[in-house]
Amino acid sequence: MVVYLDAGTTYSKVITNDKILDERFCLKNYDGKNYYILPSKIIKEQKIVPTRSCGHMADASENEIIALANGAKKLNIDKNATVIDLGSRDAKWINFKDGKFHDMDWNTSCASSTGATVEMLLKFYDVNSDDLKFDEEKFTVTCGIFGMEKIMDSISGGIKPAEAISKFVHGIAYNAWNFAKRPEKIYLSGGFCENKCFVDSLNNYAEVIPLGRFVLCEGLIE
Repeated sequence: MVVYLDAGTTYSKVITNDKILDERFCLKNYDGKNYYILPSKIIKEQKIVPTRSCGHMADASENEIIALANGAKKLNIDKNATVIDLGSRDAKWINFKDGKFHDMDWNTSCASSTGATVEMLLKFYDVNSDDLKFDEEKFTVTCGIFGMEKIMDSISGGIKPAEAISKFVHGIAYNAWNFAKRPEKIYLSGGFCENKCFVDSLNNYAEVIPLGRFVLCEGLIE
């Protein structure tokens, strides 16, 4: 049995050649491999031992930046490309020139450009992510905590929660673009690929090509 695991804080992505997990979490079967997105706690509960892994696990065997680079190159990206991966609690990007590694950065210390804050806000205000719409106005997001304060103040002033969170998401997209040194085109990896408000907001600054949530997992496959 072969298991490739990208272990996130909230959700984990798994590619395996065996049906070892709850079928409810299996998104697709392709070329003999099963693709799962499931709560990370299930990995621990079932004591699944990965063949290769990356992410927020003490025994992760591979560096996330290397997995991101290897996975992105398998997906037919341009030779000159910037790839951004936004997770629940970190953000990282890598830049290629002439198909070779050129530059990168990795932010693990601030939630202002990650998904955890958005997830908490959606739950707190009982808002569905599909209700978020691109808003030309953006909240300046220099810190996740201060961003939440801005949202709460706005809602207290009469703005609907979905509208306030949408402005916050726009601010995160703007941060991501600046963080990656303002590229003209962005290949996007991670959970934000499924957040239309975020993708539309980021499209306001650069052409966005979503790669999905399995880029790092693909990068673990030898």
